[in-house]
Amino acid sequence: MAEAMTIERRHPLAGHVFAGTGMALTPAHAAFRTSLRCPSASVPGLSDALGVALPRTPKTSVTEKGRSALWLGPDEWLLIDEKTDPMADLGGIDALHAAVDISHRNTAVLVSGPGAADVINAGCPQDLSMEAFGTGACSRTIFGKAEIVLWRVKPSVFRVEVWRSFSDYVFGYLAEAARNGG
Repeated sequence: MAEAMTIERRHPLAGHVFAGTGMALTPAHAAFRTSLRCPSASVPGLSDALGVALPRTPKTSVTEKGRSALWLGPDEWLLIDEKTDPMADLGGIDALHAAVDISHRNTAVLVSGPGAADVINAGCPQDLSMEAFGTGACSRTIFGKAEIVLWRVKPSVFRVEVWRSFSDYVFGYLAEAARNGG
């Protein structure tokens, strides 16, 4: 009988590090991610089940007890939780919805430092001033040639959610922009 083989899942950005010029790029910890779609009438029931109020205002996010809900469209949210799988809380819910676990499709880079917005603007055309994109703001946008979900978690910290297949490209682009001062 053959021995069972153990396969270790490696973080797509393992070993990627950038620190300097007052900037840091850090691969985010592994997290559960759920793409959630539902009509307006289902939002209250799903919010109760998830333990986080699904935001209804464009470009906003809500975080409660370590679980975050990012508004991506009138009927679409990205749920991020580093400890508990949101899919488990959606089982058996009668409210009309579609939920897909995208945990293994995405990864994230944390961009932090006083010039974080400038570094991101090297590849993203969005206005990242605090007036236009304050703390908690989020949106689906582009960075270079990659689609990302951008979320400002603190005044000088952004979370860049990206598909695993584009993560090396995005990290390299961010590091080059940081080296060049944005």
